[in-house]
Amino acid sequence: MFTGNYQTLLGIGAYLIAMIIIGLHYVRRGKTSLGDYYLANRGFGPWTASMGAGAADMSGWLLLGLPGVAYFTGMGEAFWTALGLFIGTCVNWMVVARRLRSYSIIADNSITLPEFLSRRFRDKNNFLSVIAATINLVFFSLYTSAQFITFGKLFNYLFGANMVAMIIVGAFIVVFYTLLGGLRAVGMTNLVQGLLMAFALAMVLAFGYFHAGGIKNIAGNLRDFPRFTDFFGIASPGTVGGLQITSGGVPVFGPGTHYSFLNIESAMAWGLGYFGMPHILIRFMAVNKASMIRPARFIAITWCFIVLAAAVSIGLIGRALFPTTLNSSSSSENIFIILSMNLFPPLLTGVVISGILAASMSSADSYMLMVSSSLALDIYKGVLKKEASDNEVIWVGRITMLLATVFGVAVAVSGNQSIFQVVSYAWAGLGAAFGPLILFSLFWKRTTLPAAVTGMITGCVMVVLWKNVIADFGGIFAVYELLPAFIISSLAIVFVSLLTKKPSEEISKEFAEAVQGQ
Repeated sequence: MFTGNYQTLLGIGAYLIAMIIIGLHYVRRGKTSLGDYYLANRGFGPWTASMGAGAADMSGWLLLGLPGVAYFTGMGEAFWTALGLFIGTCVNWMVVARRLRSYSIIADNSITLPEFLSRRFRDKNNFLSVIAATINLVFFSLYTSAQFITFGKLFNYLFGANMVAMIIVGAFIVVFYTLLGGLRAVGMTNLVQGLLMAFALAMVLAFGYFHAGGIKNIAGNLRDFPRFTDFFGIASPGTVGGLQITSGGVPVFGPGTHYSFLNIESAMAWGLGYFGMPHILIRFMAVNKASMIRPARFIAITWCFIVLAAAVSIGLIGRALFPTTLNSSSSSENIFIILSMNLFPPLLTGVVISGILAASMSSADSYMLMVSSSLALDIYKGVLKKEASDNEVIWVGRITMLLATVFGVAVAVSGNQSIFQVVSYAWAGLGAAFGPLILFSLFWKRTTLPAAVTGMITGCVMVVLWKNVIADFGGIFAVYELLPAFIISSLAIVFVSLLTKKPSEEISKEFAEAVQGQ
């Protein structure tokens, strides 16, 4: 247990209190209407939208999972995964953001992504929105659990605190300000959290770099680990029972393996997920003016490049400085914490490590809000009780949020899962279910309602099937499930659209209006 507990805890506590204060500030404003609670009345500026999208996107995986991958197996997988995410972020902001904002307003001022899809395709029975909301409920609940795992791992490793207890405490804090303030509170806390994440990563990178003696010393320390710094290779830690072995105080590695073109495609496929992430897309819909998209895009892309490059570099620097400290893929996710504790005085350590909490909380609050809106707005008001008042729907959403939190906590405490693995599965599920459909709905007017339903279900089912059955065959099938599921879902949308009746004149006219108004 770290000896600087009290000062470190003071730094972390200051951050947590600040988040609660922001939540309380938006209690009154979050009660006004559904549009305010779930979409902040489309009042986000460039900084709030860009930082909110980035912070909600990356999660605790950015400061723990990604550096952990780089620490344990080297440059290959971490670099290509980060590159895929960066490209996905760029394309999402450059291609999707403005069109989605415009179209969501034209589509009867849609508040949620499922609602937009339902109105875009004139789904009078709300079948499409119910399926979309159900997928949101399943995968976002799973996603939320990964953030609670982050909270628990941090306090367990840093202070020796009971992991289950800290998971519950973290869940309580996040649900408190999210439940009270809605997207306004989430947006403002995400702004602070995004800036804190960038600050924390930059500090650890800069001090770690100089502490390690610069690039030559870092490269020299990693030279004896086969294929560790190879862009087209992956290091093979020598393990016994899942734990890396050492010899003479040096970690043992095998000869390493080639990172094939298929591996690279698999890693970069992470970028495809952006087109189907409701918690990111909702930020595009919440931007106040179309003219704000451009500065928001610049901020988002710059932030994304900085944090991803820093996260991968921190993993490599961590292995150079502490080659034998962490001996499993799961424990490697603590390298950011190890560096923070050894590079900074206790109080500053608390501030820097708060970046991990910022990453996990900024995602968890967004996921909770997505779960809440899916059941309360898309299912309860959209199907079960269409005459429900705004206040009634908000309270149904809050109850849903509490239930989702309980589920997320239950999943989080059920085992010591790798954050990277939990996140990758949920990311694939959402990306394949929504990604192709969002792109086709925005850019191909021939897309039909039956095709939308087919594509969404196909993407979701293929993720589960590929992950749990097909990938076991190995070889070309051992690819990240998002890639094949995304492709198959896209083909299903095209095939069914061409086989079914063309969209009505009303839908085609609305599509043209969205294109002209972006």
